[in-house]
Amino acid sequence: MRRIVAVMHKEFLQMRRDRMTLALTVMLPFIQLILFGFAIQTEVKHIPTAIFDQSLSEESRDLLSSFTASGYFEVRYAAQSINEVDSLIDSGKVKAGIIVPGDFAGMVQKGESASVQLIVDASDNMVANQAMATASSIGFLKSQEAISKKLQVDMTEPLYDIRVRPWYNPGGITAYYMVPGILGIIVTMTMVMMTATAIVRERERGTLEQLIVTPIKSYELMIGKILPYIVLGYIQITIALIVGVAVFKVPIRGSLTELYGLTLFFITASLGLGLMISNVAKTQMQAFQMSFFIMLPSIILSGFMFPREAMPKIIYYIGNLIPITYFLEIVRGIILKGIGIGYLAGQVVSLIVFSVVFIVISTLKFKKKIA
Repeated sequence: MRRIVAVMHKEFLQMRRDRMTLALTVMLPFIQLILFGFAIQTEVKHIPTAIFDQSLSEESRDLLSSFTASGYFEVRYAAQSINEVDSLIDSGKVKAGIIVPGDFAGMVQKGESASVQLIVDASDNMVANQAMATASSIGFLKSQEAISKKLQVDMTEPLYDIRVRPWYNPGGITAYYMVPGILGIIVTMTMVMMTATAIVRERERGTLEQLIVTPIKSYELMIGKILPYIVLGYIQITIALIVGVAVFKVPIRGSLTELYGLTLFFITASLGLGLMISNVAKTQMQAFQMSFFIMLPSIILSGFMFPREAMPKIIYYIGNLIPITYFLEIVRGIILKGIGIGYLAGQVVSLIVFSVVFIVISTLKFKKKIA
């Protein structure tokens, strides 16, 4: 028993000395429970919406106010044309577009069925399903309200006819939405976790001493460690795309050349993040723990599984600090929507900033000496 107690005492002393590991152990469940408790929401509200009201009447304003009052639609743009609505949806600035025809008020006043078009970005199944269900309910309730006011309504058709047009994934096939996201997750896991142990492994194996006596510079070492993983990242992406198309029949509507070109910025951002972890961690265990700490938020907060529109604002903004958030918009935009760099410039710039910041910090942090 004394020997067991002695070993336990030794282990507790070791934990106390390894403060970073101890801090990660304590803070990991606390921070992630807080983040994920707010982030994981299956009910999607405040869906970014654009409206194109050609009627500009009391009746159209009343209907549109029902959409906003539901809490599920948040009007962010008042479009001036159908083309503007299309552009806003293509760019990802909105997830839904409501188009009210010019004769809407006249049809309602006559008691005839008045059609309103709802365009939904169905590349995100959860958002699309919520939007379509809510819109149908609003149309039904408004029709019942009109009937209760004793309007002469043809009971065979609803007075407010909400016609939904799901774009990009009209069949609501889950694989179309998930496969591009899994592609990003795979690259993140590989790039961050493998590079996170790069410098630490050199230090633990003693090979860092060999690098110290060479004339190699810090930035040359960083670049030399990054380039092989870039090749590996492209191999993974190619395999994932082949499987996605061959097995899950995922359509690739955009340019593969653009997809491969823009992916480079995501790979370098992920590698830079991994190298930064590698320079901070003192052991491979710490590197793995820190990588794991990054991975779960990347899966939950990026929009891979749960729509970001359903998250509280503070959690939504935290998601903006994760590189994969922007890559998911790029890969889903190119594969599902068929859009190009013109609509994705903001996401590309964000990934370039991440890449530069992470790699510069890693280079400055690395010292050609054993700490």
